[in-house]
This record gives sequence, C-alpha cells and structure tokens, in this order.
Amino acid sequence: MAAKEWSPSSWREKPIAQDVIYEDKAHLDKVLTKLRRLPPLVSPVEIDRLRNQLADVAAGKAFLLQGGDCAELFDDCSQDPIEHKLSLILLMSLIILHGSRLPVVRIARIAGQYAKPRSKPTEMVDFEVPDESSGSDESKKTKSEKREILSFRGDNVNGYDKSDRAPDPERLLGAYFHSTATLNYIRTLLLSGFADLHKPLDWSFSHVRSPEIHKAFSAMIESLQDSLDFMKVATGSAAGGGERGGTQTVDLFTSHEALLLEYEEALTRSETGSSPRSFSPPSSKVSTPAVSRSVSQIRNTNESYPHSPVRPSKSPKSGDNLQNSFSDIRMEDKQTEKWYNTSAHFIWIGDRTRQLDGAHVEYFRGIANPIGIKTGPSMKPEEIIRLLDIVNPDRIPGKVTLIGRYGADKVDQFLPAHIDAVRNTDHPVVWQCDAMHGNTKSSQTDPSLKTRHFVDIITEITKSMAIHREKGTILGGVHLELTGEVNEEGYSVTECIGGSMQLEDKDLSFNYRTHCDPRLNFEQGLDVAFLLADHLRSKRRGEEPKDILLSSLRGRSGQPQ
Repeated sequence: MAAKEWSPSSWREKPIAQDVIYEDKAHLDKVLTKLRRLPPLVSPVEIDRLRNQLADVAAGKAFLLQGGDCAELFDDCSQDPIEHKLSLILLMSLIILHGSRLPVVRIARIAGQYAKPRSKPTEMVDFEVPDESSGSDESKKTKSEKREILSFRGDNVNGYDKSDRAPDPERLLGAYFHSTATLNYIRTLLLSGFADLHKPLDWSFSHVRSPEIHKAFSAMIESLQDSLDFMKVATGSAAGGGERGGTQTVDLFTSHEALLLEYEEALTRSETGSSPRSFSPPSSKVSTPAVSRSVSQIRNTNESYPHSPVRPSKSPKSGDNLQNSFSDIRMEDKQTEKWYNTSAHFIWIGDRTRQLDGAHVEYFRGIANPIGIKTGPSMKPEEIIRLLDIVNPDRIPGKVTLIGRYGADKVDQFLPAHIDAVRNTDHPVVWQCDAMHGNTKSSQTDPSLKTRHFVDIITEITKSMAIHREKGTILGGVHLELTGEVNEEGYSVTECIGGSMQLEDKDLSFNYRTHCDPRLNFEQGLDVAFLLADHLRSKRRGEEPKDILLSSLRGRSGQPQ
C-alpha cells in the first residue's frame, strides 16, 4: 500500500498519548502563531553534522555521551547551573576519550527538556485547610486534607506549585525563550575557550570531595598534559605557531523528549527556511493507552520521507567499516522538500508515546533530524522492527538511536532478543544504554522520595556492554540523567545512593533538589565516566576490564542499600 503523504501537521489525524488539554484554544492558537514566526533554535547544517557523527557511533568509530536534567526548570536558565552542567559533560567526555581513544559525541538534555510524561494525569497531594471543629474563627486550627490535582508536566506546561497546575499556553513561549537564552550562553562559553583541553581543571572540578576520583583524575590529566605538550612541539605551536582545532572547542548538541507536538510542529522548518503553513485542528483527538494498539506491519521502501534516501545492499556486521558496508547503494524515489525540527538537534520518542499508529510516530517519521526511540521490557522485538521501518525506511546511518531502558534485573532478559531482531534486518542503528529509568526505587527512609542505586546503574551498563560483546554488536553510548548542580556550600545533590561519595539512603534529604526523577550528581557522573573509560580501554587493548574504582563505585557494602 502507498504511504500517506507526510506534513508537519499530519500527526493531528492520529490518536495521541500524553496529550495536554488547554482550556483556552484561542490563546493556544495565538501562541503557536507566534512560535511559527520566531527564528529556529538550531540549524539544518548542525543537525546534519550530528547525524553524520552518529553514523560513526553506529560503526564503532565514536562514542555517544548523552546526559542532563530529567526535567529542566526555567529557573535553571542561569549562569552557574549552565556552567556546571556543561563542565560535567566536558569532564566526562574527556575521561571517556582518554580511555577509549575514540571521538566523543556530546548531546546534552538541555535547552528544551522542559516537559515530562507522567504515568497518571493527576495526583493526590496534601492541602492545609481550616479545621471547622477546632473552635471560633480566631482559634481555628488547620488540618491536612488530600486533594486530587493535575500532575506536574514540566515548566512548559504548568507550575510545580500545587496552585499552578492548569496548563498555560504562555509557557510554550517561555520554553522557547529560555531555550534560546541557554543555547546562547552555551555557544558563548564554547567560543570563548571554555572547552579548551589545555585547562580542564577550570571546569568546576575543585569542589569534588572524593579522594578516589581526585587520584584517578590527576593521573589522567598528567597523561593528557604529556600528550598535549608533545602535540605543541610536533605542530610548532609551542614556538609561537597558531593553535586551532579540536583542543580548544567541541561540538555540543541539544536534545529533549518531543512530547508537546504542537510546540514541535511550530518549530519544524523546511530546508528552505519556511515554517509549517497551517495548524488545522483535527476533527477529533483521541488519547491512546501506553501500549501500542497497532497490529499492522508497515514496511514500504517508498514511504514519504524528507531525506535523500540511501539503502545498504547488505546488513553491516559489527566492526565493519560502515563506509564500505554502505558503498553499494541504490537511490529511491525521494521527497524534494526536507523538514527539520529546529527546536533541538536530537529529539526522542519516549516509552509512553511510541505507539505505531500514534501521533508521535507519525510526526517523527517525517523529520530529517537524528532521533531516539526508548526501548524496554514492554516492547516486543517485532514492534521495534515495524517502528524502524516507519521512521527510517531508507536505512540512513545515524538516523535512529535505540535507547534501551530495561533495568539492571531485566536487561539480560530482554536486550538480547531486541539485538537479534535488529540484526536480522538491514537497519543501521546506534545502541545506547539508559541505565536510569529502569532502576528507579523509593527511599527506605522517606518513601515519598524516589532514588536510584548506583550499583544498579553501573550493573545495567556493564551487562549491556557484555551482551553486545557476545552478540557481536556495539554499545555505542549511554544516556544519563545527571546534574552538576551544587548548593551554596558547594555540595553536590544527593539523589542517588552509592558511588565514590558513598551516599546512603539516610543522606538523600541532605541536598535532594529534583522536581521529577533522581539524578546522578557531579561525582557520580565522573564515576560512570571512569568506569566507561576502563571498559573501552580494555576493549581497545583486547583485555578484560580491570574494574578500576569498581569496588568503591558500588558503595560501602558493594550491594544496594
């Protein structure tokens, strides 16, 4: 069957999950009209550059590091928070690069990660109300009363305060302008030498209190400095020659989960710079459950897709040079107009919005950006293939990243079958491990707090590496919720248990700041980087991983606490 023509608004004819209902439709239309006229946040040239770099990741010639806040807050759009996030990603990438000797592709969950999916549209919260039985008006006391209110969906939807839960279209404009300011400062920092490899100790490392991390980092910096000094002499820059290139700045790309399709559509632009021509509302908009209702197999090589299509003649094997694997290609019928989501370089479909017949998949199949798809225990192997056929019918390398979120206790049960299913096709994908979302637990000390055990996070990462090694495929990267945020005294957040700081459950309340999911702090992020560097170094040398720092990374007892 012929595929239906795609447009930036064709998703409106599909059932949608995680939808936001706005009471004032006229206000929403006014905001969307404004967004359509505003400049793009990122350019097609940058987006294409990222896709090319991700093709290298798929071929094992680069490593993907993606990380940042679970949900950004507008208040985080400030100098110190942005610098701390950027410095953590730079430090982690430097550690991984030093161990792996591979280029690191850096994607931050920043400048747009303002919306969050929720398992329930409402929640029960405590309100203080007058106690009518406590006496006269002057002496009345208050009591706590449970009330049902809308869930907090992120700063671009509603407020975290219990009295500010009504969705407000103006917050979409707030998301655009806060993203713009964040991007502007990131670019300013990078162009001003913030990422210069000659001064990594300037990247806010001084507050790290873990002696193990300081020792390992100092050894790495000494080795790196020797290499840089050699390059200065070899290139003549030490004698006054100009220094240009990779030691002074880096690429840093932005990403977010594309939940609010009205916002994404408004920032979808053609390669010629034009914006979507209409926002015709659908005749009906039906919410869908989290589990896909589609039973149809969709596989059509002529499906409308806004990118110059190339198809490999054979499925690439792990370790092959993709340039050779994809050398025998044939051109398909192609759509002349390409559309880019200019709200970010990279966007992904979440676990709750990947219905094959749903609005989000319909939108994603038409954009030229590299995209991510969250996979997990609820996803059947054949569903992954049908989804890949829809969003990447032309098998473009670097186009699709499969972001596995299984959990430490389930990854070895579900990941192998997913790998086998994709290997039996000619789909080139980047395999990425999200070791956060499948490992969320409640605090034993305070069940109202969510936490994650560091031992579970590194267990899922190391298990994923081992499974890919056994299957002859490549784990190309990691996807982490993390923050460089510190309090006034310079202490990192305390939201996850374990790591070289040896945080325990009772420590969580010390500096627990997240408004959504628990994040790795500065030290724990570096812990993960050193673990990855050790494994990638061992792989490069053909050795077994030595598990440097692993005993201390697991926490005091070596077991979940």
